[in-house]
Amino acid sequence: MRVAEAIGRGLVACGVRTCFGVVGSGNFHVTNALIDAGARFVAAAHEGGAATMADAYARTSGELAALSVHQGPGVTNALTGVAEAAKSRTPLVVLAPEATAARSNFRIDLASAATAVGATFHRVRAERVDEDVAHACRTAVAGAGRTVVLGMPLDVQAAPAGGDRPGTPPLPGGSPAAGSPAAGSPAAGSPAAGDRPPPPDPGGGPAPSADQVRALVELLRAARRPVFIAGRGAARGRERARTALAALAQACGALLAVSASAKGLFAGDPWYLDVSGGFASPLAAELISASDVVVAWGSSLNMWTTRHGRLIPRGTTVAQVDLEPGALGTHRPVDLGVVGDVVAVAEAVAAELSGHRATGWRTPEVGGRLAAGVRWRDVSYVDTSADGRIDPRTLTVALDDLLPDERTVAVDSGNFMGWPSMYLSVPDAAGSCFTQAYQSVGLGLASAIGAAVARPDRLTVAALGDGGFLMSVAELATAVRLGLPLLVVVYNDAAYGAEVHHFGPDEPLQTVTFPDTELARIGEGFGGVGLTVRSAADLAGVREWLASPRDRPLVVDAKITRIASWWLEEAFRGH
Repeated sequence: MRVAEAIGRGLVACGVRTCFGVVGSGNFHVTNALIDAGARFVAAAHEGGAATMADAYARTSGELAALSVHQGPGVTNALTGVAEAAKSRTPLVVLAPEATAARSNFRIDLASAATAVGATFHRVRAERVDEDVAHACRTAVAGAGRTVVLGMPLDVQAAPAGGDRPGTPPLPGGSPAAGSPAAGSPAAGSPAAGDRPPPPDPGGGPAPSADQVRALVELLRAARRPVFIAGRGAARGRERARTALAALAQACGALLAVSASAKGLFAGDPWYLDVSGGFASPLAAELISASDVVVAWGSSLNMWTTRHGRLIPRGTTVAQVDLEPGALGTHRPVDLGVVGDVVAVAEAVAAELSGHRATGWRTPEVGGRLAAGVRWRDVSYVDTSADGRIDPRTLTVALDDLLPDERTVAVDSGNFMGWPSMYLSVPDAAGSCFTQAYQSVGLGLASAIGAAVARPDRLTVAALGDGGFLMSVAELATAVRLGLPLLVVVYNDAAYGAEVHHFGPDEPLQTVTFPDTELARIGEGFGGVGLTVRSAADLAGVREWLASPRDRPLVVDAKITRIASWWLEEAFRGH
């Protein structure tokens, strides 16, 4: 058996069920080995799209995913998506071939490229291929998650598995085993070379300190107006985290909020404020700001979640629970840091608080206010629809009413992003795919495709700006080829709206405004269905598509009015 085949088989044995990518000569054999071992391969139009699909698939499914690309440009094309995944701590293994010929034009310093975008780098060895693959998978799923770039030198791929690697000039990034366990010693927790590694076990991390748990217990006993903010670290625990945190919040009278990356975690709970930060509704912001204790559960409390610190004023006691000690107090000082898995800490605190019941925020008055107006769609606004353009709020509220409750919403980056992020509800944390850690425009369509592959039982909505749609439009061919019932909603203001509203009207805007483009026709050209929307009445076409067999995507070219978003004003305060 050659190393390339062993890599593919080893990944499947470690739990990889789906791989996204673009195949070239450097990853041809390993990709086919994955397929032969039982994995599904989804071919994308571009490596950048493939990387983002794999990222979104892993987030939505909760599974370890893989990305397979060609050496050289295949790797560099994928780097933006890999950077987003790495910053989001997505469990992902990137299969990256390495050109070994000294004068190859495909040769790059792969180890440095991976490190530069925040990924972890390992290089596979012929004599220990099973160990190296298992080690990469364990690294990806352990703790808070990692994106791992697995270097696969071309000469090693062709070598016999378990044999010695042929002599070649050293590759950039150090020795042939750079980033892997030292030669001659098995990877920690992995079997001896040649044995089939077991599926990786992400584990829950170290047990929380009893002293830290007691300190958090005392803090919550004394709290009068506590708020819990759950982040990505909690959302990764899905239903277990929701159950543990909701039970603890009930015991101490806390309100429940989330960071944008954990949207939907407490959907349906009557004490749920939805997103904290720039996306917070006026009532949510009021209540969070008036709290006396804020506990962050797997949330970094960065500037987006705290509105640059203003949402949590001085005098508020802040505690932070995180699996990694280095994450505590990174973005703002905290009064109490607790190291541990979110679920384990919440359950330990609840056990210590057994029998304790506090009203806290949970009064009939607050409950009534939340029921009447915590959602953005319940906040009144002046409809700006006019001259053949629809107000983006009017558009999104109408879509929220029209679409099935069981949905996945993937949102691209741009001025428009607040409307779908906050006006479209989602049923749970898996229903929101928010690829914004790197703030790259153009990832939304591929995110939606990855999410749709992960959850074919739900309608997937891709919410994009016109700029992001045109950046990523090639992946419409992927959606059509896969027969995905994808709803692509393009908030089309014929501009890069963030720049228009940030710099205008006192600066020249010809570089960020564009002639109107008929995007629905582009959707049809790719083999999808196209619909132009200028008023709420035009959404009847969406209703007709929903009632159809839905075997191809619908591209909605929504001609929206140019209005600045509230969240953008908050975002630019930090620059």
